[in-house]
Amino acid sequence: MIMLVGDKLEMKKKHPCGSEIFTVLRIGSDIKVRCDKCSREVTVSRIKLEKGIKRVFTPDTEERAK
Repeated sequence: MIMLVGDKLEMKKKHPCGSEIFTVLRIGSDIKVRCDKCSREVTVSRIKLEKGIKRVFTPDTEERAK
């Protein structure tokens, strides 16, 4: 799956605050994302994160193919 810094991710599971949308902050073997509702930053392994993604949105609001 192709992700870039600044992309919005819609996840299958909700964050404890209730939001499903996260913003990609850093990419590597681990990916750092920020919850759009509560601004909590989380670092997750690439494999675990990719399994939980429902959709990827680019900054110009176009949906990228999964």
